[in-house]
Amino acid sequence: MKKTVVLGILGSVLDAGFHQERWQKWRPSVSLCQHEDLVVSRFELLHQPPHNDVARCVAADIGRVSPETEVRLHPQTLRDPWDFEEVFGALHEFARGYPFDPDKEDYLVHITTGTHVQQICLFLLTESRHFPGRLVQTSPKEKKQKSPAGIYSLIDLDLSRCDRIAARFRKEATEARSFLKSGIETRNARFNRLIEQIEHVAVQSRDPVLLMGPTGAGKSQLARRIYELKKARHQLTGTFVEVNCATLRGDAAMSALFGHVKGAFTGAVKDRPGLLRSADGGLLFLDEVGELGLDEQAMLLRALEDKRFPPFGGDHEVTSDFQLITGTNRDLQERVREGRFREDLLARLNLWTFRLPGLRERPEDIEPNLDYELDQFARKQGTRVTFSKEVRAKFLAFAHSAEARWSANFRDLNAALTRMATLAEGGRITASVLDDELARLRAAWAEPELEDDEAELLTSVLGPKRLAEIDPFDQAQLAYVIRVGRESKNQSDAGRKLFRVTRLARKHTNDADRLSKYLARFGLTWADCGGS
Repeated sequence: MKKTVVLGILGSVLDAGFHQERWQKWRPSVSLCQHEDLVVSRFELLHQPPHNDVARCVAADIGRVSPETEVRLHPQTLRDPWDFEEVFGALHEFARGYPFDPDKEDYLVHITTGTHVQQICLFLLTESRHFPGRLVQTSPKEKKQKSPAGIYSLIDLDLSRCDRIAARFRKEATEARSFLKSGIETRNARFNRLIEQIEHVAVQSRDPVLLMGPTGAGKSQLARRIYELKKARHQLTGTFVEVNCATLRGDAAMSALFGHVKGAFTGAVKDRPGLLRSADGGLLFLDEVGELGLDEQAMLLRALEDKRFPPFGGDHEVTSDFQLITGTNRDLQERVREGRFREDLLARLNLWTFRLPGLRERPEDIEPNLDYELDQFARKQGTRVTFSKEVRAKFLAFAHSAEARWSANFRDLNAALTRMATLAEGGRITASVLDDELARLRAAWAEPELEDDEAELLTSVLGPKRLAEIDPFDQAQLAYVIRVGRESKNQSDAGRKLFRVTRLARKHTNDADRLSKYLARFGLTWADCGGS
């Protein structure tokens, strides 16, 4: 049988008493040794030197009620037993120097006596296994009890032995990860591990987080989810503030981020608090942080380190305590080498860095995201839209194929499904709707990429399906021909503009005929191009 050892702090009031009446009183340290079913072999009693007499009396009384208990007194000088740092340091030092032998002894840490700060420190040191034992809590006798021994209860902080509690923590962590993924049952193992790490850091840390990844990978949505998770756990009290740094330039950037005082520049007719102050107590998400100017970077670093900064044009500093998440699709190390990003700021932001993979790196997650987007459409529009089995299979085959670039990642997927769901008659995405969408995607991803106005022009003339069947080189040339045609008086005028070099080498010229033959290659006529 192992010996039972109690470690406790003298209760200078509860344990005190020198007259005979003290035996009718509940005294926690003495009463703990009066239970027949708890044999204490040794009691390590910590006390402050001014209470030496009380400590010696308690030791003697424990010897009377429990002769088998050895009491060891440990004087411990504390200037302020309510000072957390001092108390924790003293108890931690005691724990490090104590010759624990768990193979031969069981340890009980008594948390009934001492100041509340001392009790909390005992709890923390037991939880961290600096005191390798269980907690014991005592309380006065119940009404029916004749003895002043009172009652005691043991508290085991080893959660591995508490299946229901451990299961509750696992469930809570699983729910948090699902929340960060918007409830999407993602299948990519690497992404799921990444979310596990982000969830742990989000709950445990207030340090800056850097989210890297391509445009449309979900950085903004994840930042907002982290905020909502922390807010639900009462770790943040303020609001979520988001800003795209690519939209900030010059004085406007300083003013937007750090605020300004009245008269700081032309048009500053009143004070403005700025986004950093708006995020006080909350979370600030700076997307595309690599686009910030060097002056703004210097101010941001100061705000992060000191929680203080002066508004633009102001002499007096203001304060703001916020958690920062930054996002970028840039290589910030490369921008440091180029002199476009401060190395000291990157070091501050780079403590927790997570790279979100693009959609093409997570092909397993296309299908669950497809279902998620359709669910979102149903919530917004109040209409449930579905695929037939064959059409769904065809879309997924395309989505996983090499020709599906998903250059804007989840934004592309969301846009494609929104378009198809909107065009679906009777809540059913048909093969023809899918074919038109695939043609549009192929055209948008064709190399070389058309300018937006060129793509719109060709789509209006050919339709997305026919456009996708034309080589990228011919698309660019055809767009130029149609644009010239629409700017010309007639077909002959357009021909003269298009063939003004080669027509000089011909004896007989018929520019209108040459233009008709060129358009015919694509099944078009002059009228199709908007000509008259």
